[in-house]
Amino acid sequence: MTEVSTADQETPTPLHDEEKMLLNYVPIYVMLQLDIISSDNVLQDKAGLERQLMQLKEASVDGIMVDVWWGLVESKGSKQYDWSAYKSLFQLVQQCGLKSQVVMSFHQCGGNVGDTVNIPLPQWVLDVGKTDPDIFYTNRAGNRNTEYLTLGVDSLPLFEGRTAVEIYSDFMKSFRENMGDYLQAEHFTDIEVGLGPAGELRYPSYPEKQGWVFPGIGEFQCYDKYLKADYKEAAIKEGHPEWELPDNTGEYNDKPGSTEFFGSAGYSTAKGKFFLTWYSNNLLKHGDQILDEANKAFLGCSVKLAAKVSGIHWWYKDDSHAAELTAGFYNLNDRDGYRPIARMLSRHNAVLNFTCLEMRDSEQPENAKSGPQELVQQVLSGGWTENIEVAGENALPRYDHTAYNQILLNCRPNGVSKDVPPKLKLTALTYLRLSDELMQRKNFELFKTFVKKLHADQNYCPDLRKYGKVVPLERSKPKVQIEDLLKASETIQPFPFDKGTDMSVGGPLADYGDSLYISKTQLTEGKIR
Repeated sequence: MTEVSTADQETPTPLHDEEKMLLNYVPIYVMLQLDIISSDNVLQDKAGLERQLMQLKEASVDGIMVDVWWGLVESKGSKQYDWSAYKSLFQLVQQCGLKSQVVMSFHQCGGNVGDTVNIPLPQWVLDVGKTDPDIFYTNRAGNRNTEYLTLGVDSLPLFEGRTAVEIYSDFMKSFRENMGDYLQAEHFTDIEVGLGPAGELRYPSYPEKQGWVFPGIGEFQCYDKYLKADYKEAAIKEGHPEWELPDNTGEYNDKPGSTEFFGSAGYSTAKGKFFLTWYSNNLLKHGDQILDEANKAFLGCSVKLAAKVSGIHWWYKDDSHAAELTAGFYNLNDRDGYRPIARMLSRHNAVLNFTCLEMRDSEQPENAKSGPQELVQQVLSGGWTENIEVAGENALPRYDHTAYNQILLNCRPNGVSKDVPPKLKLTALTYLRLSDELMQRKNFELFKTFVKKLHADQNYCPDLRKYGKVVPLERSKPKVQIEDLLKASETIQPFPFDKGTDMSVGGPLADYGDSLYISKTQLTEGKIR
């Protein structure tokens, strides 16, 4: 029998109070400007960026997030990668003592809320679209969306002999090969894999470039020839060769009640359920396939994979959930459209990153039947139920106490825990975004308080292992059949959230001042989404 040493029998050293509080620590990463790398693939204003990064470091920010644009890196031609600008960027970020979250951005920059920069897909890809425009998502009227390749071409070798998935896979492999030193040094904490427009796992159902205005229901984006053929094949297999894609779903800026599909509950007929299942399942399969490639590309690296899901909160309180359905989230009052995504992510040990953490129901216009607070509660609860890590973002720039306190509540819905790890806690927060407005003295002082509260009033901690998991990425678990993923669509009671955070950045007077700020913003912008 092997003898067990006295040392092996010793109980773990009890944690000090400070170490216990660190278990409540939520790291914060600040998104860099969209155009920090110029359209000709050069790092912009290095000296100015360094000053801002050092300010973030002095504010105890943990790191930054940056989009790694496919349209810049592989712009010269198929498999012709230029990583030089990003190497310069990561060297600077590392020198400033910050970590990096990186987004594999396989989408176009431009055409979405807050986009002020235009970075299209690589020209050699767009050239394929000139002769075959069906490589892009298409609405019922035939309008093409060049933000992201339709998932209908994921497995078709239309791009100089490569499929879309092979393109994404090769890009990520090249990133690993060229950023080996930074990966080895654990500079990157997360690799977020772009899975759709704006980097989000969804269809481009509400494009501003095509005239969508909040709170329009959006339109289904499955009328390219590849997805039409896929649907026809699925309908025949189902025994209904006569079923066609719906033509009664309305237009971008309609309300649910003005359409037959949503207003007359066409979505609840046998044909409607079949279509919505097909539409949302394709999105699940798309995310699963690309994350599997990401897992292979970064296998063994001490990074986390992540995927972003958009917070489509308008019409959430309408029975139809119309805006969610057109985006690909088959979420109804009696069906959970998000937990199957979380279950799919669990196969790849991936983090679910969800948006709109700053929003409150009371800030939304009544006619939008919006429910951001309930939506966040549902999605985060679904992720935790599926035993995956959950992270979050704010959807729009906010610099006020009200928004910060709402984010803090969602980061730790049941507050800090002084003796054991909190049951519910986000693994990280990504803050949108670094800007001159954020750096204004009044805004930045409050932001620094916000950072301190995210850190549970603890000092900046450079060791991620003291408050989270840092392990080499293991191979994805065996493929989960779609039927098993859909078992997670059964609705569950969300975890109860406290009414307010126990780490507030300000009290009633501050909130009153912020209400004036929000009212002024609403008058200026016409709305808050």
